[in-house]
Amino acid sequence: MDEFTADAFANRDDPIPVIRLNTTRGSDDEVEDTNESPHKKGTRERLRKHKSELKENIRKAHSKASEASATVQDRLLEKLLQQVIPIEDLSENRKDVEPINFVERPAFNITTMSNNFRRFNARIGVVFVFQAKVIRLLSWKQWSHTLSFLAVYTFVCLDPYLLTVLPLAVLLLAILIPSFIARHPAPPTTITADSFTYSTTGPPIAPAPTVKPVKELSKDFFRNMRDLQNCMEDFSQLHDQIITLISPSTNFSNEPLSSTVFLFLVVTAAFMFIASHLMPWRFIFLTIGWTITSLGHPTIQRQMLTTHTTVVKPRAKPLQASLQAFIAQDIILDSSPETREVEIFELQKLSRAGEWEHWLFSSSPYDPMSSMRMETGRPIGCRFFEDVKSPRGWEWSEKKWALDLWSREWVEERIITGVEVETEGERWVYDIRYEGHEEDSVGVVDTGSNMGSLRGKKGLPVSWEEASDVDGAGRRGEWRRRRWVRMVKRRWEHEDGEGDAAEKK
Repeated sequence: MDEFTADAFANRDDPIPVIRLNTTRGSDDEVEDTNESPHKKGTRERLRKHKSELKENIRKAHSKASEASATVQDRLLEKLLQQVIPIEDLSENRKDVEPINFVERPAFNITTMSNNFRRFNARIGVVFVFQAKVIRLLSWKQWSHTLSFLAVYTFVCLDPYLLTVLPLAVLLLAILIPSFIARHPAPPTTITADSFTYSTTGPPIAPAPTVKPVKELSKDFFRNMRDLQNCMEDFSQLHDQIITLISPSTNFSNEPLSSTVFLFLVVTAAFMFIASHLMPWRFIFLTIGWTITSLGHPTIQRQMLTTHTTVVKPRAKPLQASLQAFIAQDIILDSSPETREVEIFELQKLSRAGEWEHWLFSSSPYDPMSSMRMETGRPIGCRFFEDVKSPRGWEWSEKKWALDLWSREWVEERIITGVEVETEGERWVYDIRYEGHEEDSVGVVDTGSNMGSLRGKKGLPVSWEEASDVDGAGRRGEWRRRRWVRMVKRRWEHEDGEGDAAEKK
């Protein structure tokens, strides 16, 4: 196993520390076995003897596997995953996308995943090197480096236009100058001279430095895997801690608390919208940067822990009690659920004997110009009131249905034509059968007299008519309907779908 890979980035210092937000978890999950038997020691000695041979065999096997096709196990596992994991079919979406701009995204594949992980792990070292340097910088390992960083940060805060110079300075000092020195190295220190000066003259005497990925199965490769493992643990710990800290106050599981947070955020946003241009942002960012950097000093960290134990913790409970008292006194929530009105139409059909027969209850009035009547030719609904269910996510807030006495209003709201409306009695709305007229009706006619009066175009049927006992019965069609209403309220929705199951029952 190689010690390191030349011209490659890898964190060869201390491992990236793992954030421990729960100290009991590590002791429970990790178990170390420090006692080794003599048999294990003998096995280790034999493995050391054959280390070089094993290394060569692994390299040969790896080269053969990369050149040959996938193994039988990989093929079987790939076929199994194709059955379990749905593969997206983008053939329909590709029709609207130009082939030049379309980026091919291969489906999940075990072999591709393994190759990509090895390539990724061989090149991710630069991120871990940068992370390790940032940790050393903020933890005051070299106080001169930290003070230099604070000096640069102070200049940038006082003069934000220096941000345009900062990337250029980093490019010069971190990339170009080290590359030039690598091609024009200094003479060896064995030369004795009174004064030693670095000379930039002369042709290059060394090859140009090139960043290369680390070799597989080298120590740098496993260092990258170690740091990648620790970063995944850090992300998981931070994710869980942030969710635990933020979710109770923002997901409205505790509505008074979330409403208080919402109120403070709205007030703060309104204040910042008005006064943000008056705030000293340079001084604010300067103070924040110095505070965060100073908190990384070990002495200040110990002092902060002592202050938190002696000052913050004893006063945390009184502050929480004051906040709860404010929420209970000033935050008033509407405890009554949202209510809506739902409707159903009772349809009856005229039989051949001249009697009206109950047909069904439908969500559509089934008027002469309705889409249901034109497309299907027959109404859709249920036979009895008991079969009418509340909408999904709602429940009944009233025990019985109520007849809508304002039949004229709902007819006018829907712009229903070719019907006769009862304004008294049972409030039926009848179809009108016009003799000699097949066009749609226009206008409004009051049929209180025998002849009627026309309020639309002359000679055309009306949009709807008010029912009359004199001449209404002879012109009525085979369908009539009336509207029933009932109030519903929002129902508690369970996360596991219990509300939907109760609705189906």
